[in-house]
Amino acid sequence: MSTAHGTDPNPRPPTVRSSGSAGVQGLSKWFGTVRALSEVTLDFPVGQVTALMGENGAGKSTLLKILAGDHRPTLGSVVLDGESVQFATPTEARRAGIRIIPQEPEIIPHVSVAENVYAGALPRRVGRRLDRAELRRRITADLERFGFDKVLDPDLIGSELTPAQRQLVEILRALTGEAKVIAFDEPTSSLSEHEVDALFALIRRLRDHGVAVVYVSHRMREIFQLADRIAVLRDGALAGVQDAHATSEGELVRLMVGRDLSTMFSRPHVATDRLVLDVRGLTTDDVRDIDLQIHAGEIIALAGLIGAGRSELALALAGDRPVRSGTATLGGQPLRFGKPGAVIRAGLGLAPEERKAQALFLHRSIRDNTSTVVLERLRRFRFVRRGAERELAREYADRLRVRTPSIEHEVRKLSGGNQQKVVLARWLARRPKVLILDEPTRGIDIGAKAEIYEIIADLAADGVAVLVISSELPEVLGLADRIVVMQNGRITGELARNDATEEAVLNLAMADDIAPVPTSGVPA
Repeated sequence: MSTAHGTDPNPRPPTVRSSGSAGVQGLSKWFGTVRALSEVTLDFPVGQVTALMGENGAGKSTLLKILAGDHRPTLGSVVLDGESVQFATPTEARRAGIRIIPQEPEIIPHVSVAENVYAGALPRRVGRRLDRAELRRRITADLERFGFDKVLDPDLIGSELTPAQRQLVEILRALTGEAKVIAFDEPTSSLSEHEVDALFALIRRLRDHGVAVVYVSHRMREIFQLADRIAVLRDGALAGVQDAHATSEGELVRLMVGRDLSTMFSRPHVATDRLVLDVRGLTTDDVRDIDLQIHAGEIIALAGLIGAGRSELALALAGDRPVRSGTATLGGQPLRFGKPGAVIRAGLGLAPEERKAQALFLHRSIRDNTSTVVLERLRRFRFVRRGAERELAREYADRLRVRTPSIEHEVRKLSGGNQQKVVLARWLARRPKVLILDEPTRGIDIGAKAEIYEIIADLAADGVAVLVISSELPEVLGLADRIVVMQNGRITGELARNDATEEAVLNLAMADDIAPVPTSGVPA
């Protein structure tokens, strides 16, 4: 069909093939003795955005996988056009008009964006050769149709894509062809503000053209921006369905976790005058003239828009990026730039933004992941004392309330919040002087967030200097003793806790008199 290839003279999003209903009826799913879903009946009205919320482990992913044909329900069924259906494979679900856009994009690394988008349906010439001219026409038209032509280059190779670009490719792939139900699973976790605006505009167009949209997110602001109705799962059961225009954030939290989390940012002020990290004039290819001081027990939030240089600064401090000039001392001793091992031994730890790609050994156990930076402490005559290693892993898994059958459980099988706790357990075991947390609550639910905030407060109470990088302004304002704001690789100002507001942070983050750091990295 022309609509699948972007050649329609009147561009439009995918549309439903009928005006029938969509949803699930009496859905239950067991994995052995573990119940993931319990008699869930929920409709997804066409022409509406239904937000799906709940803590990690509440059953959201299982429900989406049943819709997608990845899992078959133990009881109940998917309902389309008023009829119960069962999908044996994802291909059957797609043919029926169901699209699931996963949180973790699946990208073919060695081919272009265009080939990734149309994988499995590439235009061919006689002789089965790829028709590159037709491929170019399709991708150009679709990028324009869906509003991504300014943010995605169709010729980029999959391995060169940023996390945000990978997410957009996955979205485009799902939008080719006809659709009845489109589910977005945490689609904005890697997107910039401009890309989020384009995505939201697209979702509204899909809704207005009669597609049933399911939107999974932990971000309350997004939910209230987009949703017509909000369904909440708790412990595998449907806790309630709310009109998005007649409910509150507090009511949704109570439905999700069964308790009030209004005090999750409350903590005593424990910062001291003892200077732990002192950075002077730090300059790299990405940041310039950074002066930053952090004291024992202090929580500093590093704020700014995507591309401000916050993560790049963190990587430079951790020894993972070359430093052109400047100095830093940790506990009064010079910090050895470019030497990650020396930085760790000096007492600085980094929990990076991409925990799955940069922090965790996904196919290894909780025990292995926890002990990896303290193995020298656990060795005797070159051999790791396994009993001591198990004891350490159990101690921190219990302390951080990691929800797992055992410390031998593979990390890849944990929820996002529990994976983040394993990263934190590793650094707590190391007992750092300074801990940098880059987007520590990205992609995790509200209950797990409250637990992470409690862990951060406990670290500060123990005298650890904590530097938190976050794109969520309520989190920045709630956690920090001081807020340092960056833009274009430079610090534009800082705010004390009592003086900080969202408006004040954004004003510093969008200062228009700060030129970007030269791409060559050579100081002007």
